[in-house]
Amino acid sequence: MMGNTEFVGFGHDAVSWFEGLEQDNSKEYFTATRNQWETQIRDPLTALLHDLSLEFGGTVRVFRQNRDVRFSPDKSPYKLTTYGTLERSDAVAGLYAEISKLGLYAGTGYHELARDQLERFRAAVLDEASGAALADLLASLTAAGLEPLLMLAPLKTVPRGYPHDHARVALLRQKDLIMGKHMPPSAALASRAAREHVAWVWHTAAPLNAWLDQHVGASSIPPEVRYGRGQA
Repeated sequence: MMGNTEFVGFGHDAVSWFEGLEQDNSKEYFTATRNQWETQIRDPLTALLHDLSLEFGGTVRVFRQNRDVRFSPDKSPYKLTTYGTLERSDAVAGLYAEISKLGLYAGTGYHELARDQLERFRAAVLDEASGAALADLLASLTAAGLEPLLMLAPLKTVPRGYPHDHARVALLRQKDLIMGKHMPPSAALASRAAREHVAWVWHTAAPLNAWLDQHVGASSIPPEVRYGRGQA
């Protein structure tokens, strides 16, 4: 695996590799094209995150391409995205980037809020001052070009005990609050423009993380308890 090589772009065939994987998600395909994945996708993503860590801080983590199929009915062995994060000990929000056949996505925010975080988040949404500030912030970030729809898997109904007719009822149903943006497939992926896209997303979304840090913060639930059970 490569070291801290300067990021100059993803390979010209990076997107087509994912298209091929989607058509043939097999060990045979991955083994035959592993060098292409390493040199055009994994290594550039690692370099991108190392490059950005000089600006944003944090430790680079690039996730394995293999899927954990032990408890999944889908036994496809490989993920259809290659992704990584900058993990910062002084921040709750992760800084995330992934590449796939859809291009390059960057995002940040709070993912999978724990029970104690959900309680604080919902209280802040109901509060007139902090809730209105969040609604205004999301509107301004959307106007700036970020994609708020990437708030993941909302609850189908309002949580028990919360008003169903509240002006910010959609926010009460959220279990994640993440914003980001795709850079679609183009020649720009093979240039430093990819790095600037990710940096722009993370900087632009910083006010959201500031709101979350102020009103939600880290969970006090131990990870083994938090991830061993589903959240409300």
